[in-house]
Amino acid sequence: MKALWSLSKACKQRNIWKEEGLRVVFTNGCFDLLHPGHITYLQDAKNLGDVLLLGLNDDASIQRLKGPSRPLNPLQDRACMLWALKSVDMVVAFSEDTPLNLITALMPDVLVKGGDYSVETIVGAEEVMQAGGHVQVIPFLEGYSSTRLIQRIQAGV
Repeated sequence: MKALWSLSKACKQRNIWKEEGLRVVFTNGCFDLLHPGHITYLQDAKNLGDVLLLGLNDDASIQRLKGPSRPLNPLQDRACMLWALKSVDMVVAFSEDTPLNLITALMPDVLVKGGDYSVETIVGAEEVMQAGGHVQVIPFLEGYSSTRLIQRIQAGV
């Protein structure tokens, strides 16, 4: 199963959706271990529009952001799991530390990030708003985090 879209194919599909008048939502992240917090977040993001594009950090960018022991799941596995979710319409990997290039190439109608961000700290927010788009922060589902899950697994809980 090929779950990852190339950026060029994603841009072409984005233009088709734009011509069809569909509202395109974009979010991004590592999604190393999927948990109910991720699922709820992605469903809430999808509910802000018609299609949800997901920018997925590649393995090298996760190692730079989270350390040499991460990711636990390689890019293809993470992409496969995310793409299988009803809420996710497209998964595009990126290797940079931020998704700015991906956001400016795809120029979503709605840019979404989780509750540990503010609009002022979201990469790409200024560009999306200047293009007439909207930026939304979605609160986290309390009690869930990949780091906490990893700690529980390591502790044998």
